[in-house]
Parts: sequence; C-alpha cells; structure tokens
Amino acid sequence: MKRTVAIFALLLSANHLLAQKTVRYDLYVTDTTVNYTGKTAKAIAINGGIPAPTLHFTEGDTAEIHVHNRMHHHETSIHWHGLILPNEQDGVPYLTTAPILPMKTHVFRFPLVQNGTYWYHSHTMLQEQSGMYGAFIIHKRNKRNETPMPEMTVLLSDWTNENPHQIQRSLHNATDWYAIRKKSTQSYGEALRAGHLGTKFRNEWKRQLSMDVADVYYDQFWINGKTSQTQPQFKAGDKVRLRIINGGSSSYFWLQYAGGKITVVANDGKDVEPVEVDRMIVAVAETYDVIVAIPANGSFELQATPEDRTGAASLFLGEGKRVGLPPMPKLNYFEGMKMMNGMMNMNGGMNDMGMEMSLQQMDMNAVMYPEITGEAEDTTGKNMAGHEGMDHAAHQPAADLVTLNYAMLKSPVKTTLPDAPTRTLRFELTGNMNRYVWTIDNRKVSETDKVLVKQGENLRIILYNGSMMRHPMHLHGHFFRVLNGQGDYAPLKNVLDIMPMETDTIEFNASEKYGDWFFHCHILYHMMAGMGRIFTYENSPANAQFADPKKAFRKVLADDRKLKLMAQVGLESNGSDGEIQLSSTRSFLQTEWRIGLNDRNGYESESHIGRYMGRNQFLMPYLGWDIRSRTVGQAEEKSVFGQANTKDNRQVFCLGVQYVLPFFVVADARLDHTGKFRIQLRREDLALTRRMRLNFMLNTDREYQFGGRYILTKYLAASAHYDSDMKFGAGLTLNY
Repeated sequence: MKRTVAIFALLLSANHLLAQKTVRYDLYVTDTTVNYTGKTAKAIAINGGIPAPTLHFTEGDTAEIHVHNRMHHHETSIHWHGLILPNEQDGVPYLTTAPILPMKTHVFRFPLVQNGTYWYHSHTMLQEQSGMYGAFIIHKRNKRNETPMPEMTVLLSDWTNENPHQIQRSLHNATDWYAIRKKSTQSYGEALRAGHLGTKFRNEWKRQLSMDVADVYYDQFWINGKTSQTQPQFKAGDKVRLRIINGGSSSYFWLQYAGGKITVVANDGKDVEPVEVDRMIVAVAETYDVIVAIPANGSFELQATPEDRTGAASLFLGEGKRVGLPPMPKLNYFEGMKMMNGMMNMNGGMNDMGMEMSLQQMDMNAVMYPEITGEAEDTTGKNMAGHEGMDHAAHQPAADLVTLNYAMLKSPVKTTLPDAPTRTLRFELTGNMNRYVWTIDNRKVSETDKVLVKQGENLRIILYNGSMMRHPMHLHGHFFRVLNGQGDYAPLKNVLDIMPMETDTIEFNASEKYGDWFFHCHILYHMMAGMGRIFTYENSPANAQFADPKKAFRKVLADDRKLKLMAQVGLESNGSDGEIQLSSTRSFLQTEWRIGLNDRNGYESESHIGRYMGRNQFLMPYLGWDIRSRTVGQAEEKSVFGQANTKDNRQVFCLGVQYVLPFFVVADARLDHTGKFRIQLRREDLALTRRMRLNFMLNTDREYQFGGRYILTKYLAASAHYDSDMKFGAGLTLNY
C-alpha cells in the first residue's frame, strides 16, 4: 500500500513538473512604413506586424521572452500590462527595467502566477501609438471532463498616420485641427444654426474650450489590425468567448452585438459573476472577457465604436448573410456644452452638483447621445454607408438598454484584504484642456516625491476626477479592489476608468517585496504630460540593471519636462507678422514680431519669458523686452494715459502680467524701465465657422489690429488683417 501511494505521489509530482514548462517567444522590433489609408506613414512593427503577435501561455508556465531591438536609432521597452511579476521584469524603462538599446536584446523571464486576458506594449515615449502592442493570453489549466468553449482574442486599437510626437506637441498648443477633422467644432456660426448661441456665449464667458470627448483624430479604428473581418468558423448555436482588449492609445470603445446580449464574465483578467448587458464601454487599457451566442445561421456584427463616434471597426461572427448594426449616431456637442456650463464655475473649478457619482453609474455625456435623448437620425439612409446589402438587428428602445457599469461587477470569490494596518490616500485628478495639462493634485510626476509603501500594509486610495475628461488609471504590478457595494466580493481590477466629477475608492495590499510601481492615466498623451505617481517600497534594494540609479530616474522625470515649440508666421502683402513660443507645463519663452516691407513701416519685436500660475494657468507674470523702429508715426502722438507714445521707436525692458479674461481675451498690463505703462487686450482664434478664425488686438498706445484666418490644413491658412501701422495685408499663415 505504501509503495502504491509513493508511486502515485511520484506520478503527480512528475505531471506537475511537466506542466510548469518554459514557453519562449522571440519578438523582433523594427522600424517600418505602412499604408493603411492611401498615405504612407512611419510605424514600429513587432515580428513584421501591427498589432504584435498574440502570446499564449498556461497558468504555471514560465515566460521567457527575448525582445530584439532591430531599430538602429531608437531604444525601446516592453511592459507586461496587468501581470504580477518581479519588479525588474515590469518593463518601464529607467524605472524598473533597463531600456533595450538599438541593435540589442533583452531577455524577460518570469513565472506566470495568474490566468486571464492581458496585453503588452512599449512604455517608451509614444511608441505604443506607432504599433507596439499585442495580446498576452494566459489560459487556465484544463479541468477534467470540461469541454473548452470556442474563443478568440479581440484587440481594439486606434491608428493615426500622423507622427504621435506632432500630436502631443499640437495638443499642448490647443490645436482645434482634430475637431475640424472630426466635424465636432462648436463655432459661433454652428451654435447659431443649432439654436445654442446662448450656450456658446456662456461657454466662452466661463473660459471653457469647446466640448469634446476625445483628444485626437484617428484615421482608422481596428479589431485585430483590420477595420472589418469575418470569422465564419462559428456556427448557429455556438457560444463564443471573446477576449476583448482595448489597446488604443487614447480611444474608448463602445461595444454592441447584433446577435443579442453580451455576457461579461471577466474584467482585467479576473473572473466576475456573469452579467448580461446590451452594450458596454471599454476604457483605454481595460480587458473584458465576454460570451456571445450565434443565434441563427448568419454572420452577426460585433461593433466597436470610439467614444467620439468618428468611425467604427466590425467583427462578423458566423457564416451566411451579414446581420449588422446601424452606426452610432453623431454626438450632440452643444448639449454637452450646455451641461458643462452648468457644472463649471468662473475659476475653472466644478460646482457642487449635490449628488453622489461613482462607478460609471451616471454618464453625464448621455445628454449628447441621440439614441438616449430620442434625437437619433433615421439610420436607414446616409448614416448606413458601408452597411448596405445586409440585414440589420432590430432596434431596442433606448430606455430598455442595459449598459455595463462597475457596480454590476462581482467577484465569484472573496477578495478581502489581509488583516493589516490601512493607510488612506486621496488623489484629485486635475488638468485643463486649454494648455493640455494633466496632473494629480495639480502636480506632474516630475514635481512630486515617490509615495513610500510599507510591505504588507493595506492602501486605500480615494480618487476624485476634478477634470472634464475621463481617466483610466492603471496600477502596475498589483490588483486592487474596487469598492462598489459588493462587500467581500468586490471585483479585482488593474485599470479603473474615472468619469468627470466621479469619486471612486480602491484598495490593495502591498504584497510585493520591493521596487517602484507606476500608477498613471493610461491615455498615452495624458501619461506623457505627467498624470501619474510612483509607489515605492521602503528599503528596496538597488536595481542591478542601472549603474547609476539617480541618473536613470532623471530620465523618467524628463518625460513630462519636454519643451513644446509653437510658431505662427504670417506672409502677407504688407509684410510679416508672427509669433514663436517655446513652453513647458509651467513656463514660456515667447517672441512676437511685425516686419514691414520698407523702412517706413519698419519692424518691431516683443519678447517675454514668464510663468503660468494657478491650476488653470489663467495668470502669467513675465519679464520682457521690446524693440521697435519705424518712421511712419507722428512724434507728437500720446498714449491714452497722456504719456509720450513710443510705439515707433522703443528699446525697453519691462515687467508685466497677462491674465485670461472671459471670452479668452488676454489682458496684458506692463511697466517698462522708463516708467511708461501700457494695457493691451488681445483675442486669438475666435471660431466664427468650422474653419474661420478671427482675432483682434488694441492697446493704450493707440495701436489696433483685426483680422482672420481660413484654415486650409493643419499647418496652412489663408489670412488677411488690418493694423494701425502697416494697414491692410493678405496672404498665407503658416502654423506649427
């Protein structure tokens, strides 16, 4: 008997050792060019493809992944999103893992202690947007007598032909080119036609930019790298598990299924009690496992629509005639603007709405959804472009639509934290769209210290979103509980989408042994602007991958300290006037000029170096210098203060302050070193129509100017203006 037991134990041990195998992948990172839309663009591919290959493992395996950087001029990195692993394997360059230098190879090796749907992506600069992302699937161990369900991975993403570094630079300079491309501008002319002129006035009175739900214009949206594809292997009666991953850099996706209900069974890799919904929104970086049924013979559309509804991607499940869904109707932005006006006060903060908001349960953007408000267009005509020749799923009354929110998620097992001391932290998600500043407690990563963590303690984090944008907050290397009313069965997640004005609470146990762990907004351009914090375990050993840890950490802090260049150069019939500015989040160096065609019109230049103050950066003190030389003026002319007017000949230093007034009028008061005082008012980019922008300037030196630009491309506009010195001119304006 003892011998039999021993043999049986040996067999079990051998089976266990065989199951814990090492699975190796080789990933080759290369520069490439692609053409998805008829325009050639630069990209970064892994193993020759975008998205990167899907990596499959089984829980208990050891992953061994060789990342070969075959780019000649760029370092790179890979972060294993959602995985519990040793800190030095996490893949954040200069923070946890050494960057992979050009033409070098880095080997990642770590045990897989979990199962579920995850993904991987570059954490270097903006490389993720250029194609460096892929699915990472860890399968459960097969249970005896259990028939596996058919499944497939559904990787959602967004694609732009534009260089992402130019996107980031443009966002920091308040471009509205992306709104023009998306046809979502809210000009005065459009407001008048929509009956919302009063709404537009109140919006600008409160110094709020036009309403939007997404920052970037994208050329395409993808499911597994394609705008549309069919999976005919699934048959009528099949139930299919779809592993949904939002690998987009900044796009949220609505999911709807023409074949009926969507059953959510897992989120961020962790199982949840099944919940049926009609539709759901997947935040940037989130993953969901869902089950859909193939109800009959036919090919049924799973539709993924970005939150701004500027396109869609489709996956047709099953064989036979296609059964599609109508495109989601265009957002009513003026209703969103009206809603925003009611929430915002004059200092850019939010009014107390007198209600509890959390867990995605109150979507304030719903006022913009025509399918909810009952204003949807007839989708049998022009809105059905690309869907002709197919059947369409029956419409469901909007009031009956069940939309997933976090309060519906419940873990099938208890998730209570260990009995340990609990520390509470409060973070406010802050920022403004005017200069694209994204922070926590109005401070970037580079402006804060690391948050010290004691191993074994429990951390509870209360998060309030005080901005007007959603933020998907991601914690590296840990799962956290979302306190959503499910008690001991609160769901575990690693990404939490926090809507405007929401307050949510998460908690986690400091279960790791050492290291730095990043907590950040996963909208790529928000993260690069500095919206994050770094949790660091006390008494962590030095990371052996960095010869000089302090120098390496300075590289991490450099991400949100980068300077942004902006220029506007007018080339018109009466000369040139323009502006160039180099700015960071808090400071700016700016030069304006006007150059005539002859000595009579002369030249002038004003330069400023200053600081943006306050959360909304309405206040800007500066030091400046002013150089002018003209012969056209009248020597006896005086300013409105009775001082001798030196607008024609001046070489002075000055001290001044600019302040953004209602309607985005910039008031500029300054005193020069000779004692002369000047007040100036200026407004730029007043949106008259979708592409027409007006501007004006006047000051107490009796100078004035007014003009306009008609935007032709992102970088070029037709322009004309009249000013008190050089009179009328027309031509072109170059924008950068």
